Amino acid sequence: MTAAPYERAARLSWPRVVFVGLVAAFAVLTIPTLVDKHSWTGVAISVAVTAILAYFYLTPKRIAARFLVPGTILLLAFQVYPVAYTITTAFTDYGDGHRLSQSQAVAQIEADSVLEQPGAQRYELSVATKTTDTSGAFVFFLTDPNGKVERGDASGLTPVPDSQVTKDQFTGKVTTAAGWHILTGIQVNGLGQRLSTFAVPTSGGFIKSVGLSEAYIGQFTMKYDAAAHTMADTRTNTVYKASGGEFKAADGSGKTLPIGWKVGVGFKNFTSVLTDAAIRGPFLRVLIWTIAFAVLSVLTTFALGLLLAVVMDHPRMRGRKLYSSLLLLPYAMPAFISTLVWASMYNKDFGLLNKMFGTHIDWLGSPWSARGSVLLTNLWLGFPYMFLVCAGLLQAVPQELKEVARVDGASPFRVFRSVTMPTVLVGAMPLLIASFGYNFNNFNVIRLLTDGAPYPSGSSTAGDTDILISYTYRLAFGSQGAQYGLASAISFLLFVLVGLISYAGFRQTRQLEEVYAR
Repeated sequence: MTAAPYERAARLSWPRVVFVGLVAAFAVLTIPTLVDKHSWTGVAISVAVTAILAYFYLTPKRIAARFLVPGTILLLAFQVYPVAYTITTAFTDYGDGHRLSQSQAVAQIEADSVLEQPGAQRYELSVATKTTDTSGAFVFFLTDPNGKVERGDASGLTPVPDSQVTKDQFTGKVTTAAGWHILTGIQVNGLGQRLSTFAVPTSGGFIKSVGLSEAYIGQFTMKYDAAAHTMADTRTNTVYKASGGEFKAADGSGKTLPIGWKVGVGFKNFTSVLTDAAIRGPFLRVLIWTIAFAVLSVLTTFALGLLLAVVMDHPRMRGRKLYSSLLLLPYAMPAFISTLVWASMYNKDFGLLNKMFGTHIDWLGSPWSARGSVLLTNLWLGFPYMFLVCAGLLQAVPQELKEVARVDGASPFRVFRSVTMPTVLVGAMPLLIASFGYNFNNFNVIRLLTDGAPYPSGSSTAGDTDILISYTYRLAFGSQGAQYGLASAISFLLFVLVGLISYAGFRQTRQLEEVYAR
């Protein structure tokens, strides 16, 4: 007797066991690293995901969930979490000078303040770990000028007998040590900030690395008072008080230390868009151009695509396949390549356009010509898609209605306006809304064609062709300093704006459907 389909599906099959085993193995490998970095949220997520997958894939009566759970987990990981993280970042001052936690900022400030003691000896330095994994704890093996070797960690120095190490015969640097793995220069360089903040306490101060193969004895010139939440500069006797995510001079001079920490700022980033003149002016100007760019891009590409589709749909048209293939060439080429080609065509001195027309126009040099060039390039990139959409929708127009309209004496234009166009609009409206949302965030064409240029006098963050997404990118990663909190706030406003416009567009689509149904 053969088993029922449900019973066969409920059996524990080896692919499911292997899958759960791989997930569990991945968790076992990553959890120790997360624990070492005190990432308890990551530990909880790893354990939860492993447990959920094991439950649904090893339980016989959870067949439907096996198809839903992986997609749900990926949705949470790659959609919900990034959106939630962006929103939470918008309410902080996260950015250059405010990337660390307070404890990390204090440690970094103290580490950066260590100065070498005049006349103090230097050590030959080797960095070692217990295993080949450089993400864990490490120690210093220090050789003084007399050849004596000591091992240094956060608790201090420990003498090491020569019998347990091998030293370079010329420098005395430790090359091997019993029970330890000596890191290479590349591995030591990869430790980055962890190496710069690591210090071995001694009676005369602290031993810190200088470069990759030397260490010196230094002293902290900045000392933190955890009880008073102050940082004191022992050289100038200046006291800095913790306030608003940074250390501010208590003497009222307005001086602050360059390293701060991330704190919540409420709606400050959102209000800055409306109240800070340095942000409000560029933001409103970029917002107006962004809306105009998105609307004009949709209208021009749809109009040209519809026109070409109507021409190709005419019964007397010959060579449709050839012409249609040629019209789809821009769609077949990678958009970034086409954009770079257009950028070279706009070149003032060597561009194809000026050579063809015998002109010397700086197409990308003035605001309006640059905007027109962006729209023209985007028209080239976008019309083939609209042509495909409209060509398909024209096939759905009932031919009986056209015939009835012609019998009633309607002109070809009236047939198109009253019969063809409503049918096309009902089908195309959701795609037009999607196209509007895409062009509202069309980062590639702006970045590759103009990079936001030209820039108004006195402005280096918002160019005349910048749209909100490229403006936000420059705020977040620009040379003037990253402002992730402000960029996240603008991204959230952009998300809300596109959502509202899309909602209004879908409502209009329903109204068109109701009118057409009547």
